[in-house]
Amino acid sequence: MASSATTGNPMPPSLSMPPSQFARLQPHAYLRAHLSPPSSDQPSVRANGRATSQFRVTSVNTGSLTHANGSAVVRIGDTTAVCGVRAELLHTSDISSWGVSQAPSKQNPTNTNEAKDSKSEDEDDQGQIQDLNLLVPNLSLSTGCAPGLTPGAPPSALAQSLSHQILSLLHTTNLVRADDLRIWYQPPNFDSEEFHNPGEGMEVDTEQSGGPEREIKAFWVLYIDIMILSMAGNAFDAAWASVLAALRDTKLPNAWWDDDNETILCSDDFAEAHRLTLRGLPIASSFCCFEGDAAAGWRANVIPDAEEQKKKKGSQQKWILADPDGYEEGLTQERACVVVDKENGKTIIVKMEKHGGWNVDSDDLRKLVDVSSQRWDDLKQALEQC
Repeated sequence: MASSATTGNPMPPSLSMPPSQFARLQPHAYLRAHLSPPSSDQPSVRANGRATSQFRVTSVNTGSLTHANGSAVVRIGDTTAVCGVRAELLHTSDISSWGVSQAPSKQNPTNTNEAKDSKSEDEDDQGQIQDLNLLVPNLSLSTGCAPGLTPGAPPSALAQSLSHQILSLLHTTNLVRADDLRIWYQPPNFDSEEFHNPGEGMEVDTEQSGGPEREIKAFWVLYIDIMILSMAGNAFDAAWASVLAALRDTKLPNAWWDDDNETILCSDDFAEAHRLTLRGLPIASSFCCFEGDAAAGWRANVIPDAEEQKKKKGSQQKWILADPDGYEEGLTQERACVVVDKENGKTIIVKMEKHGGWNVDSDDLRKLVDVSSQRWDDLKQALEQC
């Protein structure tokens, strides 16, 4: 029998396909084939080459925007977020309910011997920041950062959801102190002996002599603008890390109340600017749960006892993937986010949420806390080096 080379007939095409084409045609089977090791001794490896609990390389740069009080650029893999913090003044005279809602005792407690504890201070800060909207985050997705984002389109539901998540986390963590945003004024005590005998130069305590209490004249409002330049999965972690880095880089100018002109004046000297004293360093770590059964979602709705059968068989495979990329996010529905902080070497759970499924149980969440604690150490080092 003559071969195709001698007869001139072309060779039949190969039935194999490159991995990239297989990933597009059968994405679920492609990812499952990578996560399923040939033997139980080998660990699961994702399609991008990472382990299930491995995060992408993170880089942080601060001070990138010259016309902002603080800025940062955070890149997690191919996901890039830039954040700029802009401070504006809010006079108390422009707050309609200021004179009614703010009693003098709240501005300057009469009993100075008893200092406020940290809990009451946090509650006071949280209430004042939320009531006056002193923190205003806004996230936007730049055109071309991901497929489907066309020019001129209205804000997507994802952008609005991420903005709400960042605002909620800012309020939950009490990250920014309200006292850093207050501009105080101490009225002079004209009844003191200092004004009646100016030549003697006596030092008089205004509190002991019954002088007027100091009052808040204005607040700094922080507009936190985040833009996702490129989105390749896990946009929330990148956005929140950029907010953290930008707030750590924020400097507010020295401001005071000018009684003669009845306005707020700010110093142009950059050396007099002060940084924000943030509470802790809450770092968010996001995860997704990949199910080995591609039909688990609709089977639970069609078959009434599918969930019970699934638990009895115990054959359902699941992989919890840390820092999912865009390819993995498109194949998963259940998500989890763990926000942790550390104090004196002890891990503190700030916030924990899960949605989209029921595969991730309490044992899995305990493991995610350990992974998030390690992630905290790595990201803290990146933030301190910038």
